[in-house]
Amino acid sequence: MKNRILHSVLVLIASLNILQSQTIKEVKAQKEYDNYAYVDAIKTYERLFDKGYKSVEMLEKLGDSYYFNSDFEKSAHWYEELFNLSNEVDIEYYYRYAQSLKAIKDYSKADAIMAKFEEKSGADLRAKLSRSQKDYLSEIKKNSGRYTLENAGINSVYSDYGSAFYNNKVVFASARDTARIGSKIHGWTGEHFTNLYAADMAEDGSLSKVERFGNSLNSRFHESTPVFTKDGKTVYFTRNNYLSKKGKDKEGTTLLKIYKATLDGDKWINISELPFNSDDYSVAHPALSADNKTLYFASDMPGSIGQSDLYKVAINADGSFGTPENLGTVINTEGRETFPMITADNELYFASDGHPGLGGFDILVSKAQKDGSYKEVINVGEPLNSSKDDFSFLIDNSTRLGYVSSNRDGGEGNDDIYRFKELKKLEYTCEQLLSGIVTDKGSGLPLSGAKVTLFDGQSKALATSNTDAKGFYSLTVECGTYYNVRAEKEGYSTNEKGITIATTSGKTDLPLELERSTCKLAIGDDLGKCFGIKMIYFDLDKSFIRKDAAIELAKILDVLEQHPTMELDIRSHTDCRQTAKYNMALSDRRAKSTIAWLVSKGIDSSRLTGRGYGESQLINDCGCEPTNASNCTEEQHQMNRRSEFIITAL
Repeated sequence: MKNRILHSVLVLIASLNILQSQTIKEVKAQKEYDNYAYVDAIKTYERLFDKGYKSVEMLEKLGDSYYFNSDFEKSAHWYEELFNLSNEVDIEYYYRYAQSLKAIKDYSKADAIMAKFEEKSGADLRAKLSRSQKDYLSEIKKNSGRYTLENAGINSVYSDYGSAFYNNKVVFASARDTARIGSKIHGWTGEHFTNLYAADMAEDGSLSKVERFGNSLNSRFHESTPVFTKDGKTVYFTRNNYLSKKGKDKEGTTLLKIYKATLDGDKWINISELPFNSDDYSVAHPALSADNKTLYFASDMPGSIGQSDLYKVAINADGSFGTPENLGTVINTEGRETFPMITADNELYFASDGHPGLGGFDILVSKAQKDGSYKEVINVGEPLNSSKDDFSFLIDNSTRLGYVSSNRDGGEGNDDIYRFKELKKLEYTCEQLLSGIVTDKGSGLPLSGAKVTLFDGQSKALATSNTDAKGFYSLTVECGTYYNVRAEKEGYSTNEKGITIATTSGKTDLPLELERSTCKLAIGDDLGKCFGIKMIYFDLDKSFIRKDAAIELAKILDVLEQHPTMELDIRSHTDCRQTAKYNMALSDRRAKSTIAWLVSKGIDSSRLTGRGYGESQLINDCGCEPTNASNCTEEQHQMNRRSEFIITAL
């Protein structure tokens, strides 16, 4: 059904960008990566499991990898294996296992696991929420029933959408002009391109007497989503980029731009595009603040969080524009936010498929604070929202009459305009700012570009934030509410923490750490660090491979099998608490035992070298010679006891 609004909805154009993202530059870049080895830890763990190797940590990571990607059938499988392996499972996995089972509709087993979670968790708020079955649908239901809704009365069998108030009229876009000379057919929809039309508006909001609007504003291609200044003398509107010589971006996608025109008598003149338009990205669907000093719009410009984001830009007194500002992670998700509208009460209405909703695009609203930040995003509920695409919200602040566009079932055309009356206004709640630093667990360094997602107690995604250059993220949350906060970044294992927000407004700090999961390795790197292998353990004074060591070595084995040209130099190190001669001999036997184990599993011996280094390469000041005594802690000595798997060829 999305193809019904492809010609107008910016965010769908962003989807096309993704489909065509394999550019020549990317192909060239791929060739440059050939000098590196890429190791997918999750695939490695799956292959190890098939060979009979199991550990709690390995099964936790396997389950989490699918749970966080919403593949609940596989996460349920791996969590089941986890519970089969051990009776001492972290309490968090009871919850994740129950949620996975619920998602695949194994309700009886899910209830049994959740009962154990409740028993073990004590006062955990999620346990209480599970009993009440609270979810986002119930929250949407609370906001539903506040509108009357009916067909606006001016729809055609083609697309009609994107309305704006103008004097006593409503101006909208339509593809109904099929007979006009020079009219073009849009290649995606099979419909004619849209132009602007106007309809008379009665006191009850009903529309009639449709006529073409603005003459000079309309071209042979798309025009849509106008917005007018209070005096009616300036209009901003969306037009595609066919009129330029370029017309498309480097991936071949047709772009959208915002244009401005002024009224001279009864003619629109001085039609010009806004300065922050581009031939490399889209800018569309303008909206004006009540004082006409700020323009809001949708764009996929660089710096966007998702496929399209909402932005604002200052309109200066001389008619120039400031620098566009992204509205942030309370509003924008990695999905698609578009069609903004601002009321005199500083309420931002918009369409999104990134926030929890009923299906397709839903109409959402957020209340702006005095400092310009936004409260939590609220779904306006039914009947304005449906299981299809609902967008282009428009409301008169005094009469509470308005219009919404939708491709819902029962309409006359591909998209239709519906009129509504708001019977009851939304009530907003207390909020807090939840923030923190995301760091690399190994190095402690901040991680930029990490995605932080806020979930409610039933694992429904609410908002996202991307960490800045200092690893900082921030999210707006509701007071007195339990949330899960999930941090993820390519090449790292996902981490999630639960937190209950205080019942008063303020700030809450929640730092998050991420461990590496995917490694880019070059010659000279230690393959063992990819899996966090610090030491291959042997029994005291022994050199045969223990069961727990075999699990670690199996990871190395799998990588060697996946990369048949890779060669390793295996190095074994000790601490200093024996004679240097003894430590050298012991470490050498262990290095050779490690090589022998890999060879026994099918690795050609020509790919492996190695020896022991004893205490000759201590990595701290814990030397013991000549007495073999040291004041160092056990942790310090442990740093010196290590196994290395240095890549010598790829």
